[in-house]
Amino acid sequence: MAKRSARSDSAPCEWIDELAAFKRFATHSGGTQSAKHIKPIHWYIACRLVLEGGFNPHHITPRPPFVFAELRTKRGIERTISYEPTAARGGEQIILGGLKTKNVDVVVTNPELGPVLAVSCKGVTKAFRNLTNRMEETIGECTNLHITYPALVLGYFSVVRANRTLKDAIEAPANDAEEADSEIGPDSSAISTSAPIEDRPSTIADRIKANDIAILEDGSISDGLIRFHAALSEMTGRRGVRNEISRYEAMALTLIEPKGDQPGSIFPNFPPVESSLHLSRFFSTLYQRYEERFVFGAPLLADRGITTRFEWSPDSVLFTRSALDASNWPALDFEPRLSAFS
Repeated sequence: MAKRSARSDSAPCEWIDELAAFKRFATHSGGTQSAKHIKPIHWYIACRLVLEGGFNPHHITPRPPFVFAELRTKRGIERTISYEPTAARGGEQIILGGLKTKNVDVVVTNPELGPVLAVSCKGVTKAFRNLTNRMEETIGECTNLHITYPALVLGYFSVVRANRTLKDAIEAPANDAEEADSEIGPDSSAISTSAPIEDRPSTIADRIKANDIAILEDGSISDGLIRFHAALSEMTGRRGVRNEISRYEAMALTLIEPKGDQPGSIFPNFPPVESSLHLSRFFSTLYQRYEERFVFGAPLLADRGITTRFEWSPDSVLFTRSALDASNWPALDFEPRLSAFS
């Protein structure tokens, strides 16, 4: 079964919008070991699964800062949802896989069924040339979880820092020690990375450019990211429980601008809109697969309200924004799942 991670240092989930979450990832300047660059994206996904997905916030890890109330009326049950920061919790979910237990970033767990929907997040800041070397880990995670939970709707959410210049690449934090070593090669220990770029040997600059720049001077995408996109495209699209368990139900690949007029904004030209990895398809695909398996495919569970997703009252203070501090709340960059009651 699934179990919440007991990490005491986990910051509580925050209500955060897409731009703010992406900005904190793309402009992060410290190390990545603390996961402070990627945690805001976990929070954004968790909050979106409540407001847009209609999942019970009590069933999500990290637990979003929302509470809801149910009111029985002649029209049926109305659910109002409100913002409550003290209800938030952090952490990851520990899921029992077929080969080993696994900490998963965002998980929806139904108390009667176990984990039903999960999202694994990958933040890439540099070393793009090495991405395809790590596909075994990505495939292994998916296979491991689907062995124990074949019906689990599993998503893979990858965000990439869209480095455009050598300076961008050098300032980007390395994902881990291996990538830090690989960015300029083993023979570069005597080269100071604080030296001006123009003063560094051309071979060092060339290595950084080949490995750590995402968007080239002419606006084209680096070969490493093109290969990464091609590899991920072959690993997504799992539709039914009898399909290949090494495939994810949905995957997304998004390039995030670290600088410019609006740091945190999405680079719009890659992947192309028609790509199966385009962000616009990710959440809707997760919801569709969930409905097919746990609602339409399990009518007895749905009729008892065990697997049905909630619809929120449009009169909820969270949506009317009539609270005194509502001007400080994040903007909704998606359509919430609202009921017809008003």
